[in-house]
Amino acid sequence: MLKIRNAVKEDVPRIMEIYCYAQEFMIKCGNPTQWGHSYPTRELIDRDILNQACKVVYDETGIHGVVALYEGIDPTYVHIEDGSWLNNDPYITIHRIASDGRVHGVFKTVADYCKNMIDNVKLDTHANNLIMQSLIAKNGFTRCGIIHVDDGSPRIAYQWSKR
Repeated sequence: MLKIRNAVKEDVPRIMEIYCYAQEFMIKCGNPTQWGHSYPTRELIDRDILNQACKVVYDETGIHGVVALYEGIDPTYVHIEDGSWLNNDPYITIHRIASDGRVHGVFKTVADYCKNMIDNVKLDTHANNLIMQSLIAKNGFTRCGIIHVDDGSPRIAYQWSKR
């Protein structure tokens, strides 16, 4: 059974391995520009750990996934185009989710963890990330519109709401 805990500094080598695997996987699956070979950076991961936003997904055999979870307003989600959010209630945001490809259910574990924390969960993904879009839909999220990340590039935005 997969569990989630806060990441610690000692997890960074494994976290970096998982992100490297995810980068290669996305490139092979037709999504070469979302992360490329350079995102997320070690500095970003260190900051997420310091802020207790970085979580690892693990079982008795080790760490199989990583995610950054943010509570509160996400500045890139303030403006949405071609649609609207389901509501403006408080939410948690899922960012930078990745798995090592060895176990199934990392996304579902993270989604369920968030759904048990709060009544609204938001996330986004690149238009070329078809696998993630499928996982998002299978886990009950609604496509809400288009947001733009810090570099200005568009992302498909989703929300799950308990209501």
